[in-house]
Amino acid sequence: MNSEQLRELLINIQDGNLSVEEGVDKLKDLPFKDLGYAKIDNHRQIRVGYPEVIYCAGKTVEQVKGIIEFMLQGNSNILATRASEEMYTAVRDICSEALYNKMARTITIKKANIKVPDSYIAVVTAGTSDIPVAEEAAVTAEILGNKVEKIYDVGVAGIHRLFDKLDLIRNARVVIVVAGMEGALASVVGGLVDKPVVAVPTSIGYGANFGGLSALLSMLNSCASGVSVVNIDNGFGAGYMASMINKL
Repeated sequence: MNSEQLRELLINIQDGNLSVEEGVDKLKDLPFKDLGYAKIDNHRQIRVGYPEVIYCAGKTVEQVKGIIEFMLQGNSNILATRASEEMYTAVRDICSEALYNKMARTITIKKANIKVPDSYIAVVTAGTSDIPVAEEAAVTAEILGNKVEKIYDVGVAGIHRLFDKLDLIRNARVVIVVAGMEGALASVVGGLVDKPVVAVPTSIGYGANFGGLSALLSMLNSCASGVSVVNIDNGFGAGYMASMINKL
């Protein structure tokens, strides 16, 4: 229940359209709804500006379906990350408007009309193998109400590809850079733009990449100023942070 719904509830009680007892029943869902296996934070959007997001890894199909079924009662957009196609099929049974991005492994349901800034977020990847993480970042930024420009496969092994898209990257309000291997692209972009760079290390790479650890350490040790780093493969975290920056 958001602030508008709470206001509407109080007006209905005041006007006699709803009894006090019925109002109390509705208020039982504040500040969270206990489903037994999950406690859904109904005040998240009021507190921080964005509704709760469902992290599906480790959850059962029925749990994801149950959480989304409850959240559909609200007016907020719904985002579920790390979701399987089986989860999406179950959600489609209760909401035909649900969309699935197979590469990003996200389920999205648009319910609210969010004002979108004129500025945009650029999502840049070093290689094609980094695209799944970049897609998670892009989907997250879009469902939170942002324009996104995607610039994929412009890593340092062929840096002329990056320069070809430099104007598009420089005109963004914030840049998300997704890279595995040695993670060098974040430093390069950080040294070329005057905008905040959110770096995302990926687990793409051979043995000494250590599942993304080498890229993470490279990004953390970047000598380029204005580069911040999220966790390995955390496209969601990057998209969320970029959205906050874009809407400042």
